[in-house]
Amino acid sequence: MASTHNKFKITVPATSANIGPGFDVLGIAFSLYLTLECERLPAGSPVQMTYEGEGAKDVPLVPEKNLITKTAIYVLSTHGVPTLPPLKIHVNNPIPLGRGLGSSGSAVVAGVLLANAAGNLNMTNDRMLDYCLMVERHPDNVAPALFGGFVASFLRELEPEELEPVSIPRSEPTRNGAQQPPVPVTDIGHYIQLGWAPEIKAVAVIPDFEVATEDARAVLPDMYERADVIYNLQRIAVLTTALSRSPINTDLVYKAMTDKVHQPYRKHLIPGMAEMLEQITPKKYPGMVGICLSGAGPTILVLATENFDKIAAAVQEIFERQPNGGYKSMYKVLDVVKEGAQTQYFD
Repeated sequence: MASTHNKFKITVPATSANIGPGFDVLGIAFSLYLTLECERLPAGSPVQMTYEGEGAKDVPLVPEKNLITKTAIYVLSTHGVPTLPPLKIHVNNPIPLGRGLGSSGSAVVAGVLLANAAGNLNMTNDRMLDYCLMVERHPDNVAPALFGGFVASFLRELEPEELEPVSIPRSEPTRNGAQQPPVPVTDIGHYIQLGWAPEIKAVAVIPDFEVATEDARAVLPDMYERADVIYNLQRIAVLTTALSRSPINTDLVYKAMTDKVHQPYRKHLIPGMAEMLEQITPKKYPGMVGICLSGAGPTILVLATENFDKIAAAVQEIFERQPNGGYKSMYKVLDVVKEGAQTQYFD
């Protein structure tokens, strides 16, 4: 039982969502990990929280304000536990904030696992997904973070009264809701893990500016042309199988990675993106198999089997020569990992 262990460690992978035509559907888990090292303290002790990594200067360390711990408090409160038990928590976060690599989703998953371990709740992964989706409404981020791999997912439609309770610590702003924390209904989200060709890695080029998910969603239309919807449906059906097959059919994957549902509307939020989508091709850069916006951006995600540094440099060069001095960026070459969030217990 978790309660017999004084120390435990939680590990949650970064993710990318909206893969190619898979807007709000497809997500990937990467070899970049948010970690929580936790140790139980004597009864009556306050929670001690420390943090290193991305956003260290700005991330709040008060349990009721930090996204990880307030998510844990919400989960515990629905099980009759009003607050976190005495813990020392050290967070190490290498996932850039506000860059489209699932930082908020990973934090929410970490918070649910923290509650599960600290409160000895023994929840199944599927039940933990319900809790994650009460806070972070994007299953294409939380499902791969929780389960690992290349994942397709969807939300079932919820009743209006289930959507906006103010006591749920949303990762994005809320508008109204109930006073008491609701216990999630079951089966909020559904998912399936898809195959992934092991030779494909992800090159994440991360510029030095943020795009808020709320802003990126605000530019999307309320209605779409039928032709654009069909365009994406055709490609997502092909892409989900094409990415699992070895050897890679580069031409097929590259063409199936295109999108008409969100990237055309967001390109003005990411200077240089339109040029990147046009110029970074398999013909010019051998080994490259596909390119898309990572999540809501601004990170550019390139799938490739070789020449990772050369491909990353080409994307960075486009960022650098944008108007008004351009943008600096960094890049990470990441594996797609089969394992999702984990909790390790120690004596």
